[in-house]
Amino acid sequence: MFEQVRANKTRSYLLVGFFIIVLGVLGAVLGLVWGNTYFGLSIAVVISLVYSLFSYYSGDSLILTMSGARAVTKREFPYLYHTLEGLAIAAGIPTPKAYVIDDSALNAFATGRDPQHASVTVTTGLLNKLDRQELEGVIAHEMSHIQNFDIRFMMLTTVLVGLVTLLSDFIMRSVWYSRGDRRESRGGGQLQVILLFIGILFAVLAPLIGQLIKLAISRQREFLADSSAVVLTRYPPGLVGALEKIRKDPDPLVDNANHATAHLFISTPFMEDKGFITSFFSTHPPIDERIKRLKQM
Repeated sequence: MFEQVRANKTRSYLLVGFFIIVLGVLGAVLGLVWGNTYFGLSIAVVISLVYSLFSYYSGDSLILTMSGARAVTKREFPYLYHTLEGLAIAAGIPTPKAYVIDDSALNAFATGRDPQHASVTVTTGLLNKLDRQELEGVIAHEMSHIQNFDIRFMMLTTVLVGLVTLLSDFIMRSVWYSRGDRRESRGGGQLQVILLFIGILFAVLAPLIGQLIKLAISRQREFLADSSAVVLTRYPPGLVGALEKIRKDPDPLVDNANHATAHLFISTPFMEDKGFITSFFSTHPPIDERIKRLKQM
C-alpha cells in the first residue's frame, strides 16, 4: 500500500514539473513575439498569480453551485455524518462539511482548498445503493483526496491548463496583429514567418499537451486516493465492492456534471467510452484496473 502511495506521488509531481516547463516556454515565446522575452515571462507570472488566487479562494463554492450540491444536516443523513466523523479522526483532519446531489447516479467528490475548508459531496443514488462498508470505502477515498491535498493539487493543474490555453491564444493573436507592422519592415519577412510558425505551433499543441498532462495527473491521483483509502479503512473489499457497483451502474450520468468538474468525481460522471484512444483523454483510470490494484493490496 505505502509503496503504491509513494509511487503515485512521485509521478504526479513529475507531471506537474513538466507542466510548469511548458508554461515557462510559452511565456518566453510570448515575449519573443513582443520583442522582450523577460516581459513575456513577467506577464505569464502576473496572470498566473491573479488566476491562481481567484481559483484558490472561490473555486470550491463555484464547484458546489455548478454541481447542484446542497448542504445537509446530521438529522437528515446521520450515517453519512457518522462515517465522515470517524474517517476524519482516522485521517487526523477536521470533519468535512457534507453535501448531497439529488441524482440516481453512483458518484461522489471532495472539494476545498485545504482540510480546514473541505467538503464531501455524495449522490443520493450512492447513499441508497451502497452498504455500510462500501460507503465507508468511498468516503475514505474522498477523505484521502482531502488528506493528500489532492484538491489543491488538481486546482493547480486546472489553473495551469487555463494559463497554457490563455498564453497560446495571446501568442496567436500577437503574431496575427503584428503581421502588418513586420510586413512593412525591411528584412522582417523571414522573421515574420518564423514567429508565425512558432506561434501557430504552440497555440495548437500547447493546450492539447496541457490537457493531456492534467488528465494524466488526475488518473494518478485517483490511484493514490484508492491506496490511501485502504490505509484508512484497512479493508480493501469495501472500496472494491463500491467500485464494482459503480462500474455496473446503468445510468452513471450525473446531470449537473461538466468537463470542468469531472476530474473531481470518484468515477467519470459521463457515459464511459472504453476505446483505446479515448482512454488518453479520460479523467479517471479504468475501474477494472483500479479494482485489480486494490485486490493486490
